[in-house]
Amino acid sequence: VLGNRSAGKEGVWLAGAARKAGATVRLVAAHMDVPAPAGGDGLTVETALELREAMLAAAVDSDVVIMAAAVADFRPAEISGTKIKKRDDTADPVISLVRNPDILQELVELRDHAPERQAIRRSQLIVGFAAETGDGQGDVLSYAEAKLRRKGCDLLVVNHVGADKVFGQDSNSVVILARSGAEPQLAAGSKTEVSVAVITRVGYELNHVSPRA
Repeated sequence: VLGNRSAGKEGVWLAGAARKAGATVRLVAAHMDVPAPAGGDGLTVETALELREAMLAAAVDSDVVIMAAAVADFRPAEISGTKIKKRDDTADPVISLVRNPDILQELVELRDHAPERQAIRRSQLIVGFAAETGDGQGDVLSYAEAKLRRKGCDLLVVNHVGADKVFGQDSNSVVILARSGAEPQLAAGSKTEVSVAVITRVGYELNHVSPRA
């Protein structure tokens, strides 16, 4: 597979925190190293394209959408139905990649262009996650702020990823950015504690932020 080391812990604990806060939860997940929380609806997918289809369907009547999945940016352009054999008389294969769909941005666009009669869709709160690293052209937060503007989601939870950071770990440190321009919020501790902080912020946004036109 083409993917990353994400174990699905943050998404599972977010679902659990949302249920404890009184929400009805639908968890759409791919690879997970931890069991799904008890109760609520669950759907397992295997590929980014399957995740897109499931999320577009689930978001139609959801008040809040949280995209915590660490979806790979690329997938192989071609998939073989049989094993690719290693042969001495042929050259090594070259795997060409194509971009996966930007599920988060598509959800935002569908929300923002929904007909007025679709009240739930138009008032929907969308939360994205960004796994970022810095480089010579910018730091983690500058890349995350640019991503928030580009994606158009309401909140963006920023992870600084790297060796022994975030993926598969039981602790996390995130910065929550808001499209409204509110001050960045730091949340750190166990992934359970971070999940509670994110869900608490979601509740605040639902109750205090003016609905979109």
